[in-house]
Amino acid sequence: MKSSTKHNGKRSIRHEVIAMVKSLPDNCSIEDIQYHLYVREKVLNGIKAIKRGDFISQEEMERESARWLKSSGQDRRVKTSTR
Repeated sequence: MKSSTKHNGKRSIRHEVIAMVKSLPDNCSIEDIQYHLYVREKVLNGIKAIKRGDFISQEEMERESARWLKSSGQDRRVKTSTR
C-alpha cells in the first residue's frame, strides 16, 4: 500500500479533506462538513475555469442579466439606498 501524501507535488485530496475537517469545530454536523466540501469544490472549479479563460466579465454578465430580465417581463430596476 502506498503511503505517500503527495500526488504530482500536491497533497492528496484525502489529506486536504482530513485537514479541512480537523479545522472545523468539534460540534459541527455532517451537513457542515458536506457544505464545506461543496464550497471547496465550487471554488476549485472556478479557479480552473479562470485558468482556462472560461468566464465572462462583470459588464457582460450585467448585459446578459438585463436582457434576461427584459425578456422575462421583469425589467424593473431595484433601487438601493446610498446611505
